[in-house]
Amino acid sequence: MTDVREVTCRPLRTRALWIFAALGAAGVTLVAVRMVYEGPDAWLGLALPLSLVAILSLRAVTARVSADALGLRSRTLLRHRNVPWSDVADLRVHLKYANTPRVQDTRRVILVLRDGRKRLLPLPQSWSPDDPDFDATVGALRALHRRYGVPESSHLPVVSYRTAGSGWAGSLALCALLLACAGLVAWWAPSLRSDERAWKSATPCTAGTPVAEREEGECLTTLPAVIARTDANRPAKKPSWLYFADRRPLERLAVPYEDAEEFRPGDRVELTIWRREVREVAGERHVWRKHLPAARDAVIGAAVLALAAGHPGARVLLRLRGRRLPDDEVLPSVLPFTAALVGTALWLLPLCYLSPTTPLASPVTITWAAAGSLATLGLLTWAWRATRVRPPEEAAAVEDSAEPEGQAEQRGEVFLAARFLEHTDYNPYRFGTHIVLGGGPPAVTAHPGPGRFAAKQIPLERITVNGVRRVRGSDGDTVPRSWHIAELDDAGTPVRLAAAPADLTRIIRELSPGKTPAHTANQES
Repeated sequence: MTDVREVTCRPLRTRALWIFAALGAAGVTLVAVRMVYEGPDAWLGLALPLSLVAILSLRAVTARVSADALGLRSRTLLRHRNVPWSDVADLRVHLKYANTPRVQDTRRVILVLRDGRKRLLPLPQSWSPDDPDFDATVGALRALHRRYGVPESSHLPVVSYRTAGSGWAGSLALCALLLACAGLVAWWAPSLRSDERAWKSATPCTAGTPVAEREEGECLTTLPAVIARTDANRPAKKPSWLYFADRRPLERLAVPYEDAEEFRPGDRVELTIWRREVREVAGERHVWRKHLPAARDAVIGAAVLALAAGHPGARVLLRLRGRRLPDDEVLPSVLPFTAALVGTALWLLPLCYLSPTTPLASPVTITWAAAGSLATLGLLTWAWRATRVRPPEEAAAVEDSAEPEGQAEQRGEVFLAARFLEHTDYNPYRFGTHIVLGGGPPAVTAHPGPGRFAAKQIPLERITVNGVRRVRGSDGDTVPRSWHIAELDDAGTPVRLAAAPADLTRIIRELSPGKTPAHTANQES
């Protein structure tokens, strides 16, 4: 790619895009003509999707990206940009993982400017993790950048949802939305509690009941009625109804499907009315009572929403905590904070159920809340320490101090979860999942032992350790976040080895006697 002089990116399937744009424009035109002569009608609903199809197709078919010695130029339907190479800090790949197996992953190019701004180029674009054309185009763009500019990174950064540069605005908005919903539901709880008490203390209306209380419906009014027929429908279709004879005291009443099945035409029932609503239908065989939302349900719902807001909040916290990391470096998993939230739910939700509005009204609930709060504090402290970013040299130093050199050989065969990320003669088709140490030369196996069945010996004479680093977005999403990557040289061919930090230290000690990842990291710095 060193002799590249110009790169031009055009959209694929331009004929199909032009056809979609023409069909969308024609549809919008026909709908507009019909509105002029017939007036607005149901056909107006087709105008919006047809116009979106036309605009999106026209935007895609007119997109262009080109680069030469002068810089990089991008063009879309409404915007043109010309950026000289001196203003370009880096070119990165944005990887968007698909949520379903039927939808493929999407890869696009991010243009990073010297002032820190980032722009997503319309082209090139790929929907496959293995696309030679996309890789070649990105390589050509980076070759031009190296020749006429000064890139910030020597490797190709890949930014995904797992990396530090993926952004946290969406998680922050979701956290704020869940907290707002939790506050709204909690604000509703005292009103529900007041309604519960009023319903339980309501008495039948009598001659001595004040007129104001009667008009407001605070007392219970009982009226006789006869069921004329029932209309029981499944919940997925439409509501079920009870119809009353002579439409007295009302024509019909919506009830659940199970209650509509229990009543029969001709049944004599009594309707209890409170606050101008039918709250109860009592017959000889069955009694239906309208569900009154309880304050307990509202408090539990508010607690669940608040705990759910903790998950996106933890994602925001991890991104703020790793703001000094490179954009393509993978962040620690949010699962420790999720475990802390689950542990909090185990004591908070039962407390909300037993004492929804007065959680601190008795010594038992006070002790319960205090013990639970201390447990949550301990879990959050553990989650904070578990998600701490540990540089490779720190992890190697901890392992060196914990286990003396040569102790692995004294243990016999030890199978460590590790894998090479490239296809090699000792890791054909990347079959290896473990590396066995002791009892012979280090070897790659596809099983956790015991025994060296189908093991491939690692050629130690060809391996050189170049350095150890944390996981990047270009290493793929199959590598756990907590693992580290050892960059090796296999007779001139770069090879990556992934394993947990402690295991990687032991493996490198066997691959390169006398040198540890801490030594290698110190040499690089």
